[in-house]
Amino acid sequence: MSVQTGRAEQEVFDFQAEAAQILDLMVHSLYSNKEIFLRELISNASDAIHRLRLELLARSELPEAEGQLRIRIGYDKDAGTITIADNGIGMSREDVIQNLGTIAKSGTREFLRSLTGDQRKDATMIGQFGVGFYSAFIVAERVVLTTRRAGLEPSEGVRWASDGKGEYTLETMERPERGTTIVLHLRDGEDDLLNGWRLRSIIEKYSDHIRVPILMPDERQDKAEEAPGTTGPDVTVNRASALWARPKNELTDTEYNDFYRHIAGEPTDPLAWVHAKIEGTYEYTLLLFVPSRAPHDLWVPQARRGVRLHVQRVFILEDTGQILPNYLRFVRGVIDSADLPLNVSREILQGSRAVGNIRNGAVKKVLKRLAELAEKEPEKYAVFWKEFGTTLKEGIADDYSHRDEIAKLLRFTSTKSATDVPDTSLDTYVARMKEGQEHIYYLLAPSSAAAKSSPHLETFRTKGVEVLLLSEGVDNWVVSSLREYDGRQLQSVAQGAGDLGALADEEERQTKEQADAEYADLLGKLKAHLAGQAWDVRLSTRLTTSPACIVSNEPEIDINLMRRLRGTGLPSQAVLELNPRHPLIQRLNRTQGGAHLREWAQVLFNQAVLTLSARIEDPSAFVQQLNGLLTALTDEQTPGTPEDAG
Repeated sequence: MSVQTGRAEQEVFDFQAEAAQILDLMVHSLYSNKEIFLRELISNASDAIHRLRLELLARSELPEAEGQLRIRIGYDKDAGTITIADNGIGMSREDVIQNLGTIAKSGTREFLRSLTGDQRKDATMIGQFGVGFYSAFIVAERVVLTTRRAGLEPSEGVRWASDGKGEYTLETMERPERGTTIVLHLRDGEDDLLNGWRLRSIIEKYSDHIRVPILMPDERQDKAEEAPGTTGPDVTVNRASALWARPKNELTDTEYNDFYRHIAGEPTDPLAWVHAKIEGTYEYTLLLFVPSRAPHDLWVPQARRGVRLHVQRVFILEDTGQILPNYLRFVRGVIDSADLPLNVSREILQGSRAVGNIRNGAVKKVLKRLAELAEKEPEKYAVFWKEFGTTLKEGIADDYSHRDEIAKLLRFTSTKSATDVPDTSLDTYVARMKEGQEHIYYLLAPSSAAAKSSPHLETFRTKGVEVLLLSEGVDNWVVSSLREYDGRQLQSVAQGAGDLGALADEEERQTKEQADAEYADLLGKLKAHLAGQAWDVRLSTRLTTSPACIVSNEPEIDINLMRRLRGTGLPSQAVLELNPRHPLIQRLNRTQGGAHLREWAQVLFNQAVLTLSARIEDPSAFVQQLNGLLTALTDEQTPGTPEDAG
């Protein structure tokens, strides 16, 4: 159908059926990511300029002969419009009908067919699909496009307009310059887009890498003589370069640092970065940074991740755990794939073999870079560990395939550390193991101070055996998942019988056997008095100065986990160990506790509970029992009091 206007004949066309379906999705679906309209239109404009370059160079003509090739973005608050203009190759009338009235993108039909039932309203899928020009209708109630193809006469310009409801109009018009201009008449409620800062932020997020300069009016008001709101000359708002796509030998540290600050929104330089192009079954480029300080939302479960997925330099989505594992959530950067489709969704990512390959490769690159940092720049690695060590430890439990690489990166405080700064690696520990030592020993405690003062360390200190001191909540999952390193089993000093194996000499073994016989009667009585509290009472080989301690029975998961699971701080099979060389225990064995043995049993048990940093069931009863025993001991000093009254 055609109608006569004052300037030219205006023709009305119906959209091709599948284009109408796309427009219907744009108009009637709810979108969580409306910003992608600008990404798509800028990408189209960039493609038009690229095509112009190729065409002119093929004819030995200079692409810049008629001025700078550029994309210009502007807005008009009063009119409620956003304008995207380029001086690229433009379109003829036939091009407009072909490109804007039908769907040329392969994959779009399949996308439409997959949108059935409730999926039609899936904002996540639609909002991340590359729908090109049609995305304008996400925010616009009417779109007007004017264009002229390079090489045609000014009189052969074309004006296209539509409200996205199934029809569009087409008319010939005078257009002096080549290229395309798109004017979006925004819907009600989209006024927040009529803001220079808002548009710049979208451009920086999605289109910063576009090599063509993207211009906007300079809205800075830093000159006193200018009236408020005055706009200056156009300024370039994008960096016009995909830095990750450039060869490493062409880039300087300053460029890497600037790019990191730009994408991470951080004022500080990164500690390190890894930049690599991987070719093979799947081709992708990655540029990943290790920050120098932890972001404020590192421990917020729903916080955004720092890695952005691009497909052929077009930003697609931010990682939510599919690209890098959770324990590397501090990494910032870009991964650009040449194999993924532009319509990739989070659902597609989860089952994609290409994404699995990218994920594995990226993890290996990051862990390798951290290993290099630890070896060659230990001061920087110390900074990394302070900021992200706890996060990296999660990988021991979460990432079995890379557990060995992660284990080499772990750092701990040990009984040989001069300060509280974690400075001991597992390799360092193994290198310092004493001759005959079979295990890597560790102690879990609720704090560094509690670990250092724990009675479980006494015999290990006496023999000079190093013990790793673990005081972070994640440490229990580390030792529960790692189990062994370099062929040595990890062994808790607060678990099991405390046998030092080859480190115990023959004299100690004989002394232990003799003590077991001498104290058998006392141990049996104490175990009876502690029925329901202590799983067992036995003599200890780990104590040298303290009278007693509590350990977990051999089959138990370590006590720190039980503390969290049960809430009391005690293992489900708590064993009370007594030091046969302590004067108090020796006295009890001589006297069998007299009339107060039950009270002594409770006091010894509860003292051991306190040294474990656990919770006494009845503090009031403990105080009464302790006071009663102190009173009894005082009475012993009275002349005539039998020695066994204690």
